[in-house]
Amino acid sequence: MFAPNWRAPWLAPYCEAGQRVQARCAAGVSVAQALNEELRRLPIELSTGGLHFVSQQALPPSEAYEAFVARTGSVPTRDNAHDFFNGLVWLRQPLLKARLNAWHGQGLEGGGEGRRGALRDALTLLDENGALLQAPPALAQALVARDWPRLFIELRPLWQHARLELVGHALLEKLLQPRKPICAHVLLVESLEAAAAALDVDELAAKPFHPLPVLGVPGWWAGNAEADFYADEHVFRPRRSRLQQTG
Repeated sequence: MFAPNWRAPWLAPYCEAGQRVQARCAAGVSVAQALNEELRRLPIELSTGGLHFVSQQALPPSEAYEAFVARTGSVPTRDNAHDFFNGLVWLRQPLLKARLNAWHGQGLEGGGEGRRGALRDALTLLDENGALLQAPPALAQALVARDWPRLFIELRPLWQHARLELVGHALLEKLLQPRKPICAHVLLVESLEAAAAALDVDELAAKPFHPLPVLGVPGWWAGNAEADFYADEHVFRPRRSRLQQTG
């Protein structure tokens, strides 16, 4: 059984529900059943009806995962950490997850070529490895520039005014064993609460993400209190110039 460290700051948005779901799993119920018990506390309505978690076996072999979720409002769920975190993100961000899933379905209908291929790639990045960041403009600018000394050292006090939420379930799974190189694909947003409604499908297809080494976030890892933590260019890589990218 997976054992998240619920004191980890990146799990703060999921801590209360996550501990309850984990306790049910430890008592012997499936991840899907444990998540459905959580839905009794706060039912979530989608356009297809109430959200529900089902066994992976409920997914017809001939139907794509995204199409099944869109049609039924049921999320196929296996008994592993990956789907455990996927379920927690559904509980936390149902509108975001439903919108990403619907756009995935559109990509499937479009045959996965051209713009549709780019869109599905971007959706996968956000769904699996994404994070939402609401930050003061100076922090956002430093992140876009990958100016790590400015982002993490010079502007360090500004992080108390930022809000970072990990929404990628594969990212949360990787952080069961925290490692310095783990990076999130960050989407800058004006508001965490309004992020899902503000998403634009064309902008998302352009992959407007910025890499962020998660353990570099002030307060998220004890080692980053020392400036030398950020001197590792294998992790905190400078932004490549356009000439370097094409050379």
